[in-house]
Amino acid sequence: MAVREELPAAGVRAELDSRNEKLGYRIREAQLQKVPYMLVVGAREQEEGTIAVRRRVGEDLGALAVPAFLERVDALVAARGTDL
Repeated sequence: MAVREELPAAGVRAELDSRNEKLGYRIREAQLQKVPYMLVVGAREQEEGTIAVRRRVGEDLGALAVPAFLERVDALVAARGTDL
């Protein structure tokens, strides 16, 4: 199942930015829009079955499996954390 389908199925809102812009530009735009997490899925991530996760504050969380990312989000929501 594609990441874009897995996230909404788990109750996580997701949007795809498929514009023909450089990755850095799209990440900066998402930061300005205050998107809490940016997930990058390139050829390497597709091959490995992972996602590259970045936080709005610029922290790179590295490669995670989708279920691990969903567990992290669920834990933050359950704790009503503001550290998105």
